[in-house]
Amino acid sequence: MALHRRFTWLALAGLVPVVLWPGAWTIAATLGVLLALAGLDVALAASPRAVVVERSIPRSVRLGEPATAHLYLRNTARRRMRGSVRDGWQPSAGATGTRFALDLPAGERRGFAIGLLPVRRGDLAVHHTTVRSTGPLGLAARQSTHASAGTLRVLPPFHAKRHLPSKLQRLRELDGRAAIQVRGAGTEFDSLRDYVRGDDVRSIDWRATARRQNVVVRTWRPERDRRVVIVLDTSRTSAARIADEPRLDTGIEASLLLAVLAERGGDRVDFLAYDRRPRARVESASKGVLLTQLVESMAPLSPELVEADFSGLPAQVRAISTHRSLLVLLTALDSGAVEEGLLPILPALTAQHVVVIAAVRDPELDARSRDVSDAAAVYRAAAAARALQEREALKAQLRAVGAEVVDAPPQELPPLLADTYIRLKATGRL
Repeated sequence: MALHRRFTWLALAGLVPVVLWPGAWTIAATLGVLLALAGLDVALAASPRAVVVERSIPRSVRLGEPATAHLYLRNTARRRMRGSVRDGWQPSAGATGTRFALDLPAGERRGFAIGLLPVRRGDLAVHHTTVRSTGPLGLAARQSTHASAGTLRVLPPFHAKRHLPSKLQRLRELDGRAAIQVRGAGTEFDSLRDYVRGDDVRSIDWRATARRQNVVVRTWRPERDRRVVIVLDTSRTSAARIADEPRLDTGIEASLLLAVLAERGGDRVDFLAYDRRPRARVESASKGVLLTQLVESMAPLSPELVEADFSGLPAQVRAISTHRSLLVLLTALDSGAVEEGLLPILPALTAQHVVVIAAVRDPELDARSRDVSDAAAVYRAAAAARALQEREALKAQLRAVGAEVVDAPPQELPPLLADTYIRLKATGRL
């Protein structure tokens, strides 16, 4: 039972006879009248348990975009139901208008629209709806909470999509070249030409040289249908917020841009979210459905408060592709985690694949390293400079074992990673 404000005013009015005629009988009589009126009001109110609750929720929405959910109530009681209803959305759903006045005749159905503006990626749930049925006197109400579960999947916003047209244009220019000289194996044969100083002797075609009585070399063009394996680190380091965005979300943006670009470039793309075990996986899909599968698998991802176990990564990559591939690992350049976990297994990866390590750089470090406005700022600048120096030393170690390193602030990481992919493709390393 719930009491309304009108009951409070009636109780205050009941103090008048208690003050004028003080005594136990007066108090008992006043309380008796109040309780009797409240009990009568509750008895005359329609049962809130007789309400059937249904809801309609969009299957998914992108983060930052509005959506509308609908709540439907059907009165199966014999009495008209007056009161209120409240829908129990979690705060991060950004629900507006979750409280409604209720006037529902017997046997009828009403619908209510609830505006949603999610502020967090993932699966946002609503579990219950509370119905309050008020009596005809407006003093008290009967209340019941109905289980009415529903889920709205909030997809990554993919703001980096704005870079896609310019990157695709560069890929088209790359594909439009007549012949691109590259070194090494693993690319598609294009044509033969005469040897010039500076050419790799490994590209000499000895049979053609014998036929022509002149040194001839093969030229190559970048292959299509290569494998691109994107691994997103979901360990504890991905929970850090950089520039008011979780490191994991920045990695998702960079992964989406690279995956769509590589697919449009004719390559096969696989995605793996990993810390100590796989959290999500998307295999090479048919053309046109990769982006849909990626955002669906990335939406519920959240940082796991565990240390990354990179020792199991080579086996995970072998399960995806046994051929030479572009392996992109989006992780944090944390000295402890990288030196103890990633560096020991990196030579085995670089021996078989082209490895790119992509990390988010905190722009606050650069800003603090330049601020020497007072004594405290000088100490902060020294600490920031030392952190940057250690970061550069770690990047040098990664490059020494054959890995490419992309280190950039959150807004710059997706396009720079895409540029690295295009550069590797242009030089024939894919």
